[in-house]
Amino acid sequence: MADSTASGHLCQNLQMPTRPRPTAPVLVSILTLPESGTMAAFGLHEVFTYTGMADEALSRPIRPVLVASRRSPFESNNGLRVTPEGDLRGEFFDVVIVCDIHLNGGETPKGRWRDEIEWVRRHIGHGALVCATCSGSLLLAEAGLLDGAEAASHWTMADLFRDLYPSVKFRPERILCDSGRGGQLITTGGASAWQDLALYLIGRFCGAEEAARIARLFLLGDRGYGQLPFASMARPRQHSDAVISTIQAWLVDNYPTANPVSLMVARSGLSERSFKRRFSAATGYTPVEYVQALRIEEAKQMLETEDVAIEDVAVSVGYEDPTFFRRLFKRRTGVTPAQYRQRNRIRGLPQ
Repeated sequence: MADSTASGHLCQNLQMPTRPRPTAPVLVSILTLPESGTMAAFGLHEVFTYTGMADEALSRPIRPVLVASRRSPFESNNGLRVTPEGDLRGEFFDVVIVCDIHLNGGETPKGRWRDEIEWVRRHIGHGALVCATCSGSLLLAEAGLLDGAEAASHWTMADLFRDLYPSVKFRPERILCDSGRGGQLITTGGASAWQDLALYLIGRFCGAEEAARIARLFLLGDRGYGQLPFASMARPRQHSDAVISTIQAWLVDNYPTANPVSLMVARSGLSERSFKRRFSAATGYTPVEYVQALRIEEAKQMLETEDVAIEDVAVSVGYEDPTFFRRLFKRRTGVTPAQYRQRNRIRGLPQ
């Protein structure tokens, strides 16, 4: 991995400083909850443990501490045992990282994590840098720290942020996102974006050269295109509007049809204005957005599995103009159809 990767693509809208002067270890707390997995927590801990070890005279070391509400061991969301090294009554840290949060269907973040939120707020007031990996940004949103700010999270959180935290400017394309307070808040995208956060923090506190060394040591990859290429259509809301449900079922087999929204309106028996209002209320999408999402999902499937020209893919999903299709595809996925095919083609298919 080239040095420019560690100091360039990974930061996106964040600025990585040049080499700082070596000083005392950076104290980094890795906050994990029973709702968290262990990939980010354990991965961050190991990567930071190796930071600064090659030449402590030139690079500032990092001291990671796995923190939870209590020090007693507990079972994580994925069933693995977590043994915290610290709790919420301990020392102040230079950096706080809130790990990913997994909620089961029907569970809500509202009213949760009061002790952890108060602990994070104290660190904000103390001047700490506060970060969240993946869906850990839910805790920051619940704390009100992201109100009016841009924020990244796992792309599947888009509907939840829209419904529960409408003042947050959700950025599904971002891997790393400056979420305000003069760079004091940082949120990240999907589950493995902890790697990008780790490299950013190493670059910020220990220098770009150490970030590049760690990237080579752990083979941490480049996600310069962001997380949109990995996203799929968010599941529409559950609803009880029978008319809209009938239209959705019809659209599954008819989305390539020309002028599908006009046909949807006609089949619904509603006025155009009433149909669009009810469709958006029921699904969370405008009719045009819903059709486009279905078409792009089918196009992605074709690009992954079929050896057909991109122009033919466009026509198959309902776009006669391949130029418009390419623009729309890139806007929704962050990459061109050709780039998507190159990155996601199923092995064993002819090239």
